[in-house]
Amino acid sequence: MQKVLTGNQAVAWGVMCARAQVVSAYPITPQTTIIEEIAELVSSGRLNARFIKVESEHSAMAGCIGASQAGARAFTATSAQGLALMHELIHWAALARLPVVMADVNRAMAPGWTIWTDQNDTLSQRDTGWLQFYCETNQEVLDTILHSFKIAEIIKLPVMVVLDAFFLSHTAEAIDIPAMADCDAFLPPYQGDLIVDVDNPRAFGGMAGTDVYQEFRYLQQEGMDQALQVAVDVDREFRQRFGRSYGLIEKYRCEDAETVLVTSGTITSTARDTIDEWRDRGEAVGLLKMRTFRPFPIEMVREALRGVPKVGVIDRNICPGFGGIWAQEIKAALYDLDEKDRPAVYGFIAGLGGRDVTPITINEILSKTHHPEKTDRHLNWIELKA
Repeated sequence: MQKVLTGNQAVAWGVMCARAQVVSAYPITPQTTIIEEIAELVSSGRLNARFIKVESEHSAMAGCIGASQAGARAFTATSAQGLALMHELIHWAALARLPVVMADVNRAMAPGWTIWTDQNDTLSQRDTGWLQFYCETNQEVLDTILHSFKIAEIIKLPVMVVLDAFFLSHTAEAIDIPAMADCDAFLPPYQGDLIVDVDNPRAFGGMAGTDVYQEFRYLQQEGMDQALQVAVDVDREFRQRFGRSYGLIEKYRCEDAETVLVTSGTITSTARDTIDEWRDRGEAVGLLKMRTFRPFPIEMVREALRGVPKVGVIDRNICPGFGGIWAQEIKAALYDLDEKDRPAVYGFIAGLGGRDVTPITINEILSKTHHPEKTDRHLNWIELKA
């Protein structure tokens, strides 16, 4: 079936396709229409789920934690300050190894007060132990919701599905919605192995002494390491069943590239068109789309960029006092390459607070990377207002 859906509606229909059993959520722009659409699907009977209306995002995550601990497939959604309010319990869900799935509609953090997009809300949660997938299109949003529940339930870690505010969340496109029978075959009912059960009582969340806490963290890291291969396997199975595949990263026209741009989210679509224009002029340029932030696909990035002379990383975020966050990760991944294979990496900050990243913007970044004589290797701000 095909429907014209916004990105937020695509999230909701993905949740329906996954047959989530508990949705615990609190509205915040630009996420609100996800929850409104899920409420409509529940009230119409298309989604058989318990919809919990709570008083804050902190409580929304608490509801998901309780539901998941009881063995239910749990989902929530948020943005920006809402995600920040969840922070304490985001740690709790991850280290409790609960397969909660959450959609975050990227919204810049306040102040100044804004509802427009950048990635600082989710990237500031990078050390919490959640997987993070960044989407380019509404179809990818719906499909990634299905991917995420399956991955989360295999490795017992929570997942964030990330989409740009307004560029995806409130923009509509034709979406292929899989048949429920196919979704059920791809994603069978969740069977938790350690759940709250009155007939088999256990203790959960007890205090951990110095003799065991480090081992909890070790096992969490082991789960993240396992997630890389699990995500590849799930993507392969999804392609076999539904004909679509995304990978953890995507290389585009990189085969002989002297310069590669690294992008994430909707900036990728604009950059792909710009790469085509440069290629038509005979310029050896390419694109690396980063879909996966956690776990970071280090070996895949090394293989994709090994031997490329120049790499420009576009960050729709800023780590104050250092620079772009994707650029940090790319540099760290490439550090151990032999010097002859290690690219020069140039970091660019663009599109903060929802500012458009247009073909003109991409051309400027590509030019500065391709001809870097006056380009800072670490941090370059693009299109600052005087």
